[in-house]
Amino acid sequence: MTQDEPSIVILTGAGLSAESGLGTFRDAGGLWTQVRLEDVATPEGFARDPERVLAFYNARRENCRAAQPNPAHRALARLQRARPGAALIVTQNVDDLHERAGSPPAEVLHMHGRLDRTLCNFCRHAFDDDAPLSTARGCPACGVQALRPDVVWFGEVPYHLERIFAALERCDLFVSIGTSGEVHPAAGFVAHARAAGARTLELNLEPSAGARLFDKAVHGPASRIVPKWVAETLGES
Repeated sequence: MTQDEPSIVILTGAGLSAESGLGTFRDAGGLWTQVRLEDVATPEGFARDPERVLAFYNARRENCRAAQPNPAHRALARLQRARPGAALIVTQNVDDLHERAGSPPAEVLHMHGRLDRTLCNFCRHAFDDDAPLSTARGCPACGVQALRPDVVWFGEVPYHLERIFAALERCDLFVSIGTSGEVHPAAGFVAHARAAGARTLELNLEPSAGARLFDKAVHGPASRIVPKWVAETLGES
């Protein structure tokens, strides 16, 4: 393995940030039980009612700003700092808790985008931004009033897929943390890594939809089981 070819690929999902106070989507009481995803997480929903969509994401931005990294985020950051270039985090989460915990930004791929970035739906210019979204705001690049959160909605192509699949094909270990195993393409990452010869590990509150594809599983709260796994990986226990 070279430094550009991480030996560990770590997929993180909503279950990792749940203990930081950020709601999950598919569990009982999750966000998708409170609002229809067709209304707030699709290009069609944005076209129908942009004000509603922007209000939803403004609230999510506020929640994200108030949240703090939990012990699981900090443990993963410690692993990356201890072994530079060896562990790549691929996250389905749109928060910035990995970075705030100390993970090197270049070693965290946000496949579904980030809440603290804004995208122009007209010219596709994307930029760091935590100001409230509004239909009255113009794009700083083209001036058109078509700003939206820089997150990947249903029906859109996730970011960084080429780099992700290249890493999956070369890694020695694939670890899935806090994911439901129901959303593609991320749900297929374990099979892809397994087919390429990687060992597979699931760290989750409960078995995911793809649990049978993992060589080993540890179940429990992420804030407890992730730090324990990191300590074992670093030879500290």
